[in-house]
Amino acid sequence: MKEKILSYFEIDALNTTVKREILAGFTTFISMAYILFVNPTVLGASGMDEGAVFTATALASAIGCILMGVVARYPIGTAPALGINAFFAYSVCLGMGIPWETALAGVFVASLIFILITIFKLREMIIDAIPTDLKFAISGGIGLFIAFLGLSEGGLIVANESTLVGLGSLSVGSTWLTIFGLVITAVLLVRRVPGGIFIGMVATTLLGLVTGLIPMPSQLVAAAPSLKPTFLVALKHVGDINSLQMWVVVLTFLLVTFFDTAGTLVGLANQAGFMQDNKMPRVGKALASDSTAMLAGSLLGTSPVGAFVESSAGIAVGGRSGLTAITTGILFLFGLFFSPLLSVVTSQVTAPALILVGVLMAQSLRQIEWGKMEIAIPAFLILIGMPLTYSISDGIALGFIFYPITMLAAKRGKEVSPIMYALFFVFIGFMWILNV
Repeated sequence: MKEKILSYFEIDALNTTVKREILAGFTTFISMAYILFVNPTVLGASGMDEGAVFTATALASAIGCILMGVVARYPIGTAPALGINAFFAYSVCLGMGIPWETALAGVFVASLIFILITIFKLREMIIDAIPTDLKFAISGGIGLFIAFLGLSEGGLIVANESTLVGLGSLSVGSTWLTIFGLVITAVLLVRRVPGGIFIGMVATTLLGLVTGLIPMPSQLVAAAPSLKPTFLVALKHVGDINSLQMWVVVLTFLLVTFFDTAGTLVGLANQAGFMQDNKMPRVGKALASDSTAMLAGSLLGTSPVGAFVESSAGIAVGGRSGLTAITTGILFLFGLFFSPLLSVVTSQVTAPALILVGVLMAQSLRQIEWGKMEIAIPAFLILIGMPLTYSISDGIALGFIFYPITMLAAKRGKEVSPIMYALFFVFIGFMWILNV
């Protein structure tokens, strides 16, 4: 039995070990665990029950991770995505005045469309059609995005009225906790210590507890909150999707999640070295896994679920097989009952890992043909667009709009696939809908 499991997950072929995969899964979970607390807070602004959202978030994440590990055999975790949850709560519910029940039905309808286009391999065709240079740019852009996320969450970069962003205050103790984690993790990585990122997280957590910067949990175990307030609510409100405004909302959920997930999958596959001839093996199974997780999430009561960029932390530790994702999924299930303990994993603990994983992902940028401006311009817009718009999909949109333009200007228009030309118009419409 053990041999069959090792063979199915290609442990030997991937030059990894079960111990390393479990450690990677734990590292990915630690990096993603914040979503258990952030998502209820964000969706709670729309009027949703925060306890129910907490449980829905844990269950949807577990389902997605386990499916990704068993079906697609990738070390990629899934969970309700940041950004799209804010769009759900602040733009759709608060901005448009749409009840959260109807918005949840919109996520359900979008997930059904997702599954259909996955079955007909449209998503797979689009991912395969993305030029190699732009895939490397997506990977590097995600690296900058998560590094910026880490710098912001760790207090090293803050909002500034004069310059938009600036250096955070060094008089804040939690900022020094981030600096400590950044220094010790960087040293461990330079010294090539196995599990350096995870060790850095543990050391930062312990220092935070000792100094009081991270409060000690009042208890270790707590019962999972009831799912009743949000469970299957989406099904009861599908009939409310009966206006142009609501179909625009559904389309937005679809497009943002589509390209966030596609970009994240490509970036993580590049980081792990899975890409072969500009194609991602088993991409159809990976897409089917996240589509199913999104459907399950809508029924449980949470915003769209997709591949998580923080999976890069587990990949950096050495995770290469589906056992990593399965481990992460199981830990999300345990997280239902250990929510007080998870509170010690603050943003200052995860921030150093995100920053340094950004360094690892940015290494793909050396593969881009920077000497050719028709490639360099769209690649750079993807790269810089992701952190500055705080959105993976917006960064992709900028690059994909400019790619056909620069290729035509270089008289290389015939090298652009029909799908990339189609995406040019799709993204123009996408940007118009979201920003006008």
